[in-house]
This record gives sequence, structure tokens and C-alpha cells, in this order.
Amino acid sequence: MLERIVATAPLFLLVAVRCYALIRTTPLLSSSAVPGVAKIALAGFAAYLVLPTVESYGQTIDSSSITYIFLLLGEGLIGVVTGFYITMIYAAFSSAGQFFSLQMGFSAAESYDALSQVENPLMGQYLNLVAMLVFLQVKGFQTLFVTGITKSFTALNAYSIIAGRENLLTFMMKGLTDLFFDAMMISLPMIASLFLVTTSMGILSKAAPQMNLLSEGLPITILVSFFLLTQLIPVMTSYFGVLFERAFDKLGTLFTSFMAGSS
Repeated sequence: MLERIVATAPLFLLVAVRCYALIRTTPLLSSSAVPGVAKIALAGFAAYLVLPTVESYGQTIDSSSITYIFLLLGEGLIGVVTGFYITMIYAAFSSAGQFFSLQMGFSAAESYDALSQVENPLMGQYLNLVAMLVFLQVKGFQTLFVTGITKSFTALNAYSIIAGRENLLTFMMKGLTDLFFDAMMISLPMIASLFLVTTSMGILSKAAPQMNLLSEGLPITILVSFFLLTQLIPVMTSYFGVLFERAFDKLGTLFTSFMAGSS
């Protein structure tokens, strides 16, 4: 194993850089809770598994020229783009939680989220955790390594990503658009229901001031919110799985388009 890595050191380093960049930007694996040594070891192991496929292409690499440095940067960029796209899918879940945390009264209850590595309301952290469990259930990491690493090497390299930069930019911009659309679709039932609850309490407080609903409004809103959340979680988890499958399909379509363009 070591002899083969040393014999193909320039090519192995190119593959390892892409794998490491993907791991550094993929949710959960990019967390600071995962030791750096484990990330490097996983990247090296993945690079060694993909190395025979890359060697079969018969590319000649001159590691003594400055072109090799640009190739390393290009490989790292491909890994970052792939991992960043998966991160955008998770951002939709976190954003959905932020959308209806204000109506629930939990918008001020923010703390550090170890998964997204940002300050996040409690509902955003909760949906992130549920999404991570769904991601593991649908074998997201296996699909990510098959699609994001193995298939990407058959379609993308540092030269093709420059030639197809317009397609790549359109793909990432479409991903950002889908982020906000998916977040709104996830949070819309909660937002609409809580809006009706708030409107009803406002009408009742005007019709019967002696009920003093303003002081009881927050506990009622929280109870209704948790009741709605228990009813919507099965639908949300199904939708999370659909989003992950759609994201991997779009990623595979992007790689296929680059393969068609290079052929």
C-alpha cells in the first residue's frame, strides 16, 4: 500500500486534496468535534480507494512545474463545491427553524449549534438534528462518497471546471434559490398555523378583555406549536428524505453534464 502511494505520489496528492476538501466542508464531518487526524485519515483512505480509477485514465502529471500547484487548487475547489452544496441543503432546515422560532417565542433562545457551527435558535438545531438522522437513514454518506468522490473523478478535473464555470455557477445559484424555497416549504405550515393562533387570541382579547389572553398568549402559543410539531414531524422527515435524494440526483446530473461536455 505504502509503496503504491509513494510511486504515484503526485497523483495521490491530487486525489487526497479533493477528498480532504470535501470532508472539510461536508456537514457532521466538518464539525470541530471530529479530530483533524481522523479527517486526514479518512481523506487518505478514500483517496487510496479511488486511486486505481484515476490511474486508469493515464494522465501524465508533472509535479515539478507550477501547473501542478494550480491543479492542487482546482482539485480543492471541486471538493469544496461538492461539500458546500450539501451544506446548503442543511441550511434549508436551519433556516426553516429560524422562520417559525419567532412565532413560537423561541427566537431569543439561541445557542451554539455543533452541527451547523453557528449561533442557531433551538428549533433550527432541532430540525438540523432530525435532518442528520434522516441523512444517516437514507445512507447519505455512502451516496455522497460514491457520487461526490468516485463519480466526480470520472467527470470533473481542474481543466473541465474552468471550461464549464458558467454551468457550475448556474448550478450553485440554483442551489441557493432552492435553499430559501425549501426552508419556506418546511416552515410554512407552522408559520400559517401560528399566525391563525395569534390572530384568534388578538380577536378574543378585544372581544373579552377580562380573559387577559395577553398574559397567557406565550404559553398557549408554545403548547400549540409543540402539538403542531408532533403532528408535522412525520411529514417533515419524509420531505427531508426527498430533499436529500433530489440533491444527489442534481449533483449526479451536474457531473453527467460535465462528462458530456468533455466528450
